[in-house]
Amino acid sequence: MDKSKQKAAARAWKPATRAVRGGIDRSGHGEISEALYLTSGYAYDSAEQAAARMRGDEDGFVYSRYGSPTVAMLEERLALLEGAETCRVTASGMGAISSAILAPLQQGDRVVAAKALFGSCRWICANLLPKYGVDIEFVDGADLAQWKAALSKPTKLVLIESPANPLLDGVDIAAVAELTHKAGGWLIVDNVFATPVLQLPLTLGADIVVYSATKHMDGQGRVMAGAILGRSADIEEVYDPYLRHTGPAAAPFNAWVVLKGLETLGLRVNAMSASAARLADTIAAHENVLAVRYPHRTDHPHYATHAKQMSSGGTMLALSVKGGQAGAFRFLNRLEIVDICNNLGDTKSLACHPSTTTHRALSEEEQASMGLDASWIRFSVGLEDAGDLEGDIVNALDGV
Repeated sequence: MDKSKQKAAARAWKPATRAVRGGIDRSGHGEISEALYLTSGYAYDSAEQAAARMRGDEDGFVYSRYGSPTVAMLEERLALLEGAETCRVTASGMGAISSAILAPLQQGDRVVAAKALFGSCRWICANLLPKYGVDIEFVDGADLAQWKAALSKPTKLVLIESPANPLLDGVDIAAVAELTHKAGGWLIVDNVFATPVLQLPLTLGADIVVYSATKHMDGQGRVMAGAILGRSADIEEVYDPYLRHTGPAAAPFNAWVVLKGLETLGLRVNAMSASAARLADTIAAHENVLAVRYPHRTDHPHYATHAKQMSSGGTMLALSVKGGQAGAFRFLNRLEIVDICNNLGDTKSLACHPSTTTHRALSEEEQASMGLDASWIRFSVGLEDAGDLEGDIVNALDGV
């Protein structure tokens, strides 16, 4: 079967099949596991062929900063999982999100973003964009009235996370997409907490979806990678020149590792989500817990939004404990199974203190604007036995 027919057939597959077989491009050796092409450059049959490839008149690879067979397989598989026309893979999640934000912008443009963002994303919007003459406005992501007011003026880009890092805030993607398009802009959604297993922002009106593939897609703490997904025309016209000339290219080895991780993505995310839902209920009942945030618990302030967008509550939760930072540190230091780590989406359960780690670059005022204080802990639920995790968490909470 030729490649065009193969791609067309893959669009009809179910997600589990796409995750295992999407994008496979076997060499003449017929390997079952995707081939790993560790090369920086490619040889040509002639000078004329080299010139034709560089002009784009002939298909083929020219330099691994521009692409490689292994990276191309990952891009095709991710596009199939997301339901996107095109994907570009980057060296890290921040490589993806910074490129997604910066490539379309120029001096005088306007960006609107939700206040609740990963610390580095918030830093880019608050500190980097103004340096280049880009206007930025932050809004409460759950407040549609604020979105309507902010998007009553022409806007180039809108940036959201849902569920958002670190307290799992919810944003009505479809409603914000409609307002964004009326303002003449693109909606960029960081979907890393939900993954394409549980939520598909493009079907809700998003223009660009970004991921840190370091998280659930690798899912085993091995490599870093990121992804940008959207319409072919947008990717090719806006993002390809930026990515080629600035160079946030993914290494073929990292792409190969993520390819293998995708084969079990659905199995892992669904199992981890089931454990997370159980643990959220246990945590909520503990006397030393002030609040718990889990997207599919009805006491989550944005439950209705998450319930209509996500097929389950996901692998992430947040808890606020008594005693402020001291109480949070006591909880973290008493954990015996769970690791203290600022990564997430791993097969191993991980917990961190956002105020002093992932969001430490933000001022107290910036943290407070997204509801974050020193009592909160972000928790990524892994694949350990749920009963073992429950015992570890309860023991840690008893000591708070």
